[in-house]
Amino acid sequence: MTMMVRDLPQEDRPREKLLTHGAAVLSDAELLAVLLRTGTTARSVLDIAEAVLAKYRDKGLTAIVHMAPREMADIGGIGPAKAATILAAVELGRRIASRAAAKQTVIGGPEDAAAYAMPVFRFELKEHFAVMLLDVRNHVIAMPVISVGSLTASVVHPREVFRAAIRQSAAFLILIHNHPSGDPTPSAEDAALTRRLVKVGKLMEIPVLDHIILGDGCFRSLKETGEVVF
Repeated sequence: MTMMVRDLPQEDRPREKLLTHGAAVLSDAELLAVLLRTGTTARSVLDIAEAVLAKYRDKGLTAIVHMAPREMADIGGIGPAKAATILAAVELGRRIASRAAAKQTVIGGPEDAAAYAMPVFRFELKEHFAVMLLDVRNHVIAMPVISVGSLTASVVHPREVFRAAIRQSAAFLILIHNHPSGDPTPSAEDAALTRRLVKVGKLMEIPVLDHIILGDGCFRSLKETGEVVF
């Protein structure tokens, strides 16, 4: 027998949870249930929400963006009105995200790059090598981690660095890695890796603009210090 939302304790009902604790504490199914509002005589609203998510479970929640209204309306318990509600909410979220992206961080120099990356990697106990991907206006697109190494070294292959750049259609990139010791002084290996990636970047026509090494509240720009020619 299906348990209906009305049979749940007051504090466990999606709408009441949202009002008491905020939307962030709700699961994907619970958020959808709030949008759907009601179920049917045979299925609870949470069961219907789970059915929507199950349709594209392998592709993830973002697949809902690509669902046609008729396709969603065909799910039992949805219908045109509820499909319209869900797709309108998805589109609203998409527009909010796109407008936020238009105001994303612009990198004007090594200080900006270090300020962006420092909160992410400053206190890591292992060396993390990441690549800051920029568009043609030097907006940050993403900063994926390419390698996580030991306390003293990371293994980085150009293939992985530029695969990330190509996937995100990056125009430029900045190499980022942390020194868990807190001292951002580059090693000979750091400089050699940078020269290699700069060379590949020129061949790929995705220029490497700098390599920022993060220490404990400090950083070193290999471009500024002249240790590598970019």
